[in-house]
Amino acid sequence: MSVAVVILNYNGRKFLADFLPIVLENTPDATIYVADNGSSDDSLALLASDFPTVSVLSWAENLGYAGGYNFALGQIKADYFVLMNSDIAPRKNWLQPLVAYFEAHPLVAAAQPFLLDYHKPNYFEYAGAAGGFWDSYGYPFCRGRLFDTLEKNEGQYATSIVNWATGACLMVRAEAFHKVSGLDPYLFAHMEEIDLCWRMQRAGYTIAAVAESEVLHVGGGTLNKENPFKTYLNFRNNLILLYKNLEPSQRFSTILVRMILDGIAGIKFLTEGKFSSFMAILKAHYGFYVYLFAVKEKHNLPHELQKLWPKSYEGSILKDYFLKGKKKFLQIKF
Repeated sequence: MSVAVVILNYNGRKFLADFLPIVLENTPDATIYVADNGSSDDSLALLASDFPTVSVLSWAENLGYAGGYNFALGQIKADYFVLMNSDIAPRKNWLQPLVAYFEAHPLVAAAQPFLLDYHKPNYFEYAGAAGGFWDSYGYPFCRGRLFDTLEKNEGQYATSIVNWATGACLMVRAEAFHKVSGLDPYLFAHMEEIDLCWRMQRAGYTIAAVAESEVLHVGGGTLNKENPFKTYLNFRNNLILLYKNLEPSQRFSTILVRMILDGIAGIKFLTEGKFSSFMAILKAHYGFYVYLFAVKEKHNLPHELQKLWPKSYEGSILKDYFLKGKKKFLQIKF
């Protein structure tokens, strides 16, 4: 059994300097790789001078999260891969519970540790918290995080099967990752891990979040929350993953409602004076149409692997959170 921890880096010299020593100290049972995604800073020089024992892969251009990891993992041989952001500080003994869970559950294709806030370690972190789900319109949410409400970690969530695991620190079974053809490079970044987990479930695998494993995450290291490009990717990619992964009979009606809700979000951005975010939604919808009509080779699950249409939360997280005032995951009735 072999594990490769792969840190995808893009102009993240500071994060490498701060967090790579913690990864090395707390991960003695894995091979650590840094995959440099076309950085223009001095990340590679830092790795050569300060971390000569770390294996380094590099290439000339930024392929995004999806393309970068596909390229890197295609060159690495291991039973398990851990896709780790450069702003992750794993706690001691974080890896062993993940490995043990995979070894005990052969149908698990992907799993995450519990993600905690680096600056407030008693609280869950936005990017994945204690494992994710999506609602009937494709809005993602997590145990421990609904929209911007982050819960304190008080042991209220246990190891469990979930619908998606965070790409901030994602362990995958290498065989399953390659079987479903990895990440969708067209998505570039944001929600690509949800698409991967959805396709893995369609192929008959399961996804988990493991409470006994914890890592701390800074978050927003590459694109901050208000960045219009991040808004564009989130809205565009969410529509794409619905198109790819919903049952055909549900596809049109769900996407139609979702696009109307996107329009309402755009109006809200306008009333708040966030014109660039409003434009990002318009561009996202245009980008979705480009995907539908111009992208001929769509990165989807081959028909022969299709086994299931996985279900998640059949209600509306928007309605629960904004209209019914349900701010915590345990208030939602699945």
